[in-house]
Amino acid sequence: MKFSWHDRFDTEEYIYGEEPNPLVVEQIERLRGCNKVVAFAEGEGRNAVFLAREGFDVTAYDLAESGSKKTEKLAEKHGVSVMTKKVDLIRDEVEANEFDAAIMIFGHFREKDQKNVFEKLLKAVKPGGIILMEVYSKEQLNYKTGGPDDRDMLYDPKNILEWCKRHHVLHFFYGEQIREEGSRHTGLAHVVQLVLKKRRLG
Repeated sequence: MKFSWHDRFDTEEYIYGEEPNPLVVEQIERLRGCNKVVAFAEGEGRNAVFLAREGFDVTAYDLAESGSKKTEKLAEKHGVSVMTKKVDLIRDEVEANEFDAAIMIFGHFREKDQKNVFEKLLKAVKPGGIILMEVYSKEQLNYKTGGPDDRDMLYDPKNILEWCKRHHVLHFFYGEQIREEGSRHTGLAHVVQLVLKKRRLG
């Protein structure tokens, strides 16, 4: 049976929890000068809702309608608003220079599509804007604490550094982190983290 994110999120349980990813919390000050933020592959909305609670104008992109509904439900629970939009990040275009920042936390894509999605993160953000992301590295296969069990769906840090070499890297990390996020992220993990500032034109 073909895997479906809609089916995975179609449950009362927030399978990745309701609390934001630690990197988003740790790096929140880098986003303070931003107003409009887009969250790519946002799933059930934990990061988008956290940012909305911090005063940002947040839009959440995800392919799974069930995830977007849970995002809206979580936002309502906390008395904030998050705009949700169904977006296939592989096939659909995104608005250019629309947002002040973009985040992507554990966006799982095949290696052949990863650069394309990263370029859409850059496209969505205005020059001088911020990109923040955390993804599982290929080493995560040895940890078995979350993420895809297919090496092709994990990330090579060299690729990420190559994609962002024309921009200003503010934070880069490749290594172990504890991730206790719902029932699907359960302990010591191996991740790649990136925070960059998009190059200004001229």
